[in-house]
Amino acid sequence: MGIWDAVVNGPFLPMQVVKEETMKNPWSDWSESERKKAQYDSLAKNIITFALNMDEFFNVSQCNSAKEMWEILEVTHEGTNDVKRARKHSLIQEYELFRMQPEESIANVQKGFTHIVNNLTGLGKVFHKSSTYRC
Repeated sequence: MGIWDAVVNGPFLPMQVVKEETMKNPWSDWSESERKKAQYDSLAKNIITFALNMDEFFNVSQCNSAKEMWEILEVTHEGTNDVKRARKHSLIQEYELFRMQPEESIANVQKGFTHIVNNLTGLGKVFHKSSTYRC
């Protein structure tokens, strides 16, 4: 387990089974390795916090775990799955209708096309070499 595991899976909490009931292990009973694993969430929260501007920080400052912070940031920056799907559909349509306009420079055409392709790639669209080189 590492810092990224704390972001993906949530904080590590040592558990014990007492009379067929799972409960949190008291801190005094934690092993050295369990204490280290439990610190990964705090480290991840610190890393995320230091990477944010003030507005983003206020959006996640009340979160109890790095996982919770990450999920809020994902939705904020990428949108929900429905938003991603709609954006991908819109970009695919833009890609399919892409044409050079009269009086447009080659550099601007290439920049616009690259922007569309990069955004689609970021949303999971896979391109084959032959489909990105169109005339």
